[in-house]
Amino acid sequence: MTETLTKRKARGGGRAGARTRRGSAVIEQMPWNPPVNLDRPTEPLTEEGVLAIHDGAMRILEEIGIAFLNPEAVEILARAGCTVDGENVRMGRDMVMEWVGKAPSEFTLTPRNPDRRITVGGRNLLFGNVSSPPNYWDLGIGRKVPGTREMCRDLLRLTQYFNCIHFAGGYPVEPVDVHASVRHLDVLFDKLTLTDKVMHAYSLGKERVEDVMEMVRISQGLSWEEFEASPRMYTNINSTSPLKHDYPMMDGWIRMARRGQGLVVTPFTLAGAMAPVTMAGAVAQSLAEALCAVVLAQIIRPGCPVAIGTFTSNVDMKSGAPAFGTPEYMRATQMTGQLARFYGLPMRSSGVCAANVPDGQAMWETSNSLWAAVQSGTNMVYHAAGWLEGGLIASPEKFIMDCEVLQQIQRYMQPEICATGPDEIALDAIKSVGTAGHFFGIQHTQDRYSTAFYQPFLSDWKNYEGWEAAGGIWTPERAHHMFKEIVTSFEPPPLDIAIREELQDFVARRKAEGGAPTDF
Repeated sequence: MTETLTKRKARGGGRAGARTRRGSAVIEQMPWNPPVNLDRPTEPLTEEGVLAIHDGAMRILEEIGIAFLNPEAVEILARAGCTVDGENVRMGRDMVMEWVGKAPSEFTLTPRNPDRRITVGGRNLLFGNVSSPPNYWDLGIGRKVPGTREMCRDLLRLTQYFNCIHFAGGYPVEPVDVHASVRHLDVLFDKLTLTDKVMHAYSLGKERVEDVMEMVRISQGLSWEEFEASPRMYTNINSTSPLKHDYPMMDGWIRMARRGQGLVVTPFTLAGAMAPVTMAGAVAQSLAEALCAVVLAQIIRPGCPVAIGTFTSNVDMKSGAPAFGTPEYMRATQMTGQLARFYGLPMRSSGVCAANVPDGQAMWETSNSLWAAVQSGTNMVYHAAGWLEGGLIASPEKFIMDCEVLQQIQRYMQPEICATGPDEIALDAIKSVGTAGHFFGIQHTQDRYSTAFYQPFLSDWKNYEGWEAAGGIWTPERAHHMFKEIVTSFEPPPLDIAIREELQDFVARRKAEGGAPTDF
């Protein structure tokens, strides 16, 4: 396909090429409007099933325990009444439910642009960019390569550009050309200057979390008292399945909890490898690993905003490789959604796939993952755009292809599609057409023709002959052309020059001090 792109580069992008640049916009996209999930959640578990998984999670916490490799976390939990044996911590279900009950069912995250404020919980459905792959693939390069800072910046530009991306997750690709001790400083500076959406901090020890909180505070012109009064950013931690929480992630979790910032805990339980091969067992283990972290956060600061995440999927039993977007993944996500509602907590899931390039497999697996998120009642969808190879590759073409799906989900949730007023039932229009006409030219259609149906920015709806005459451009090729146009014409969101300079000074000072340690 790379050869095809080279031959056809001068021919534009088919339908996508024809739709580019109306005014200063590369594409016509839907406005910023985070969707509200109108559908009843899919609930595969009976009430007895919910209680059985809950009981399994509670018995794990009561009888087996979780290893906390962070001594401060162990000390806090011991003082609160948990049973501690070295690093192993056990807690009774009454205690768990009491502390979990203190967490809010929804909370708001406010970035430097208050118009990009998002609410996590309830029926709100939020999409985030791909986060943390070490590698990058685009159609121009045509192979998997290590991520760089400029690749990271380009993906941040896409994160800002697309209105269907509501929060900026971790590094959209790891810039391995920047030393790990100062990587967080450079990437956060790029994120805060290239985007104005909600920020994420990696919980990888004291320095990284404290630096990111300071930079977010500076970017919003806040005092520390103002910063801590309401959540302005969030972190996500993963347990080390099975049944462990490591030192650096717990350190960041504790620091963020003390300052009242958003917290998401997502066990990475792959059934058959890091969790039981049965999905109910894997979900029960995942919940136990998540709930104990929720308890810790509430002990530190009652009412601290917390969400539980699911990354429960299965492995390929022939090779041990992770699989995503599978029937088992979808059901595990739906099951976790039922339990999240049982506990009254917001939920995070992911838009993921195991495919290596942005092909058909990539899209059907990601679509399965995204619709499982919708069906489960998920509130935050991580990796909703740009993810490949089980999280090892970020791709701008895949990012844009995924955004087409995200926009369709957003349109699907608009209530006007299902409106049933007189104008929608349209009896007068039906009567005027009768049995012998058509609806194209009547006033009822003319009044609505431009807004009646979803209009894609990437899909090509021409017939084969029209598509072939326009150059026969395949979807990843159209996405590649679009990517290049977006990053070339990108304009960063406004940022006060004094704030920008303060951020630059902070980054320079912390680099001179050595940044963060890299010994774990």
